[in-house]
Amino acid sequence: MSLPDIPLRRATCVSENLTDHAGKVLLVVNVASKCGFTPQYTGLQSLFDRFGAKGFEVLAFPCNQFGYQEPGDEAAITSFCETNYRVTFPLFAKIDVNGSNAHPLFTWLKKAKGGLIGSDIRWNFTKFLVDRSGVVQERFAPTTSPDKIAAPIEALLG
Repeated sequence: MSLPDIPLRRATCVSENLTDHAGKVLLVVNVASKCGFTPQYTGLQSLFDRFGAKGFEVLAFPCNQFGYQEPGDEAAITSFCETNYRVTFPLFAKIDVNGSNAHPLFTWLKKAKGGLIGSDIRWNFTKFLVDRSGVVQERFAPTTSPDKIAAPIEALLG
């Protein structure tokens, strides 16, 4: 299997494709700046720092669908993440993860790994771990702290 050909747009407005990340272990996360789980940015950055050179990436997608916890535009979101959490992993344009306007990436992820109660994402900081061949290996609840994902990442990196 390989990553599907899904267009992406960085928060900086640069267009790319999911296939640009082929061959890497990916942790895809829907994020928000005003959420109780927002401090997880620190753990996500720690994972990126620890495993990035080995072929790992965090792909963060801001989403305002849960409690309106991501009200800012891409510039505000980027500034918040860089200033408060020193984020250096890719931040993408704000998207929907559920409903008729759900981004195709999250439609694909949810189809590959449904949740405990249906496939819809229930809150910010839901995490999907994708292996080097493009197979979604695990889905983690928002309550799963990034440090608990280190071992599965390390196993996929080999």
